[in-house]
Amino acid sequence: MSVLLRQIVRYVAQKAASNPETREKVVKAARGVVEETKQIAKEDDRAYAAGRAFRRAFDKLQRNR
Repeated sequence: MSVLLRQIVRYVAQKAASNPETREKVVKAARGVVEETKQIAKEDDRAYAAGRAFRRAFDKLQRNR
Protein backbone atom coordinates (compact mmCIF):
# COMPACT_ATOMS: atom_id res chain seq x y z
CA MET A 1 0.00 0.00 0.00
CA SER A 2 2.79 2.44 0.84
CA VAL A 3 4.41 1.81 -2.54
CA LEU A 4 1.22 2.87 -4.28
CA LEU A 5 0.93 6.01 -2.13
CA ARG A 6 4.56 6.83 -2.81
CA GLN A 7 3.98 6.58 -6.56
CA ILE A 8 0.89 8.79 -6.33
CA VAL A 9 2.80 11.42 -4.33
CA ARG A 10 5.68 11.31 -6.82
CA TYR A 11 3.25 11.76 -9.75
CA VAL A 12 1.53 14.72 -8.08
CA ALA A 13 4.88 16.32 -7.25
CA GLN A 14 6.06 15.98 -10.85
CA LYS A 15 2.86 17.50 -12.21
CA ALA A 16 2.98 20.34 -9.69
CA ALA A 17 6.61 21.11 -10.50
CA SER A 18 5.90 21.37 -14.22
CA ASN A 19 2.99 23.83 -13.97
CA PRO A 20 3.38 27.23 -12.21
CA GLU A 21 -0.34 27.57 -11.39
CA THR A 22 -0.51 24.12 -9.89
CA ARG A 23 2.71 24.74 -7.99
CA GLU A 24 1.18 27.81 -6.33
CA LYS A 25 -1.91 25.82 -5.35
CA VAL A 26 0.20 23.02 -3.89
CA VAL A 27 2.29 25.49 -1.89
CA LYS A 28 -0.87 27.14 -0.54
CA ALA A 29 -2.34 23.76 0.42
CA ALA A 30 0.91 22.71 2.10
CA ARG A 31 0.95 25.89 4.17
CA GLY A 32 -2.61 25.20 5.25
CA VAL A 33 -1.64 21.69 6.32
CA VAL A 34 1.26 23.07 8.33
CA GLU A 35 -1.03 25.54 10.11
CA GLU A 36 -3.53 22.77 10.93
CA THR A 37 -0.71 20.59 12.22
CA LYS A 38 0.55 23.36 14.49
CA GLN A 39 -2.96 23.90 15.82
CA ILE A 40 -3.43 20.17 16.49
CA ALA A 41 -0.06 19.96 18.26
CA LYS A 42 -1.09 22.74 20.67
CA GLU A 43 -4.25 20.95 21.82
CA ASP A 44 -4.39 18.72 24.90
CA ASP A 45 -6.56 16.12 23.16
CA ARG A 46 -4.75 15.73 19.86
CA ALA A 47 -6.97 12.95 18.55
CA TYR A 48 -10.08 15.09 19.01
CA ALA A 49 -8.36 18.09 17.39
CA ALA A 50 -7.24 15.94 14.45
CA GLY A 51 -10.78 14.67 14.02
CA ARG A 52 -12.14 18.20 13.94
CA ALA A 53 -9.50 19.24 11.38
CA PHE A 54 -10.37 16.24 9.23
CA ARG A 55 -14.07 17.08 9.44
CA ARG A 56 -13.39 20.71 8.41
CA ALA A 57 -11.34 19.56 5.42
CA PHE A 58 -13.94 16.97 4.42
CA ASP A 59 -16.78 19.50 4.66
CA LYS A 60 -14.77 21.98 2.59
CA LEU A 61 -14.25 19.36 -0.11
CA GLN A 62 -17.96 18.53 -0.13
CA ARG A 63 -18.93 22.21 -0.52
CA ASN A 64 -16.56 22.67 -3.48
CA ARG A 65 -18.24 19.98 -5.59
